[in-house]
Amino acid sequence: MPAKISNMLWFALLALVVVSASQLVGYWINSTIPANSTVELNSLIHFTHVRNHGGVFGMLQGMGWVFGLISVGLLVAVTCYLWFGSAIQRYEYVCFGFIVGGGASNILDRFIYGSVIDFIDIQHIPYWNYVFNTADVMVHVGIWPLLLFSFMVPHTKA
Repeated sequence: MPAKISNMLWFALLALVVVSASQLVGYWINSTIPANSTVELNSLIHFTHVRNHGGVFGMLQGMGWVFGLISVGLLVAVTCYLWFGSAIQRYEYVCFGFIVGGGASNILDRFIYGSVIDFIDIQHIPYWNYVFNTADVMVHVGIWPLLLFSFMVPHTKA
């Protein structure tokens, strides 16, 4: 099997696993914790079920459709980059699998629930009062290694 096809399959599989896991956790939160209520796991971590009808960090509440539309465009662009790009490294397929899976999960939340289900609430961090979800974590799991590798891995000039 050609490397490009193999890498795209790994990308798609990883994105599908991330979407599935994030959706299952979101469904569990939606089914077990009433909206706008909190379950304290310990003094640092709470599960606070809130709905984000806007975008990143709750910006532009009520305009989630704009972020959904932008997100769909970005996910299509990333997939095209991986498919049509040359000299794409395997780590990029893996990192983008996490990013696309997380992004797709938030898009699905908007489609299914009309908003994104956020619930991870970290306490006692100065100037931090944001609640986020599993999909957001997966996007970060993809972005940070991608950024680090972009600075550390030597690049060849075309």
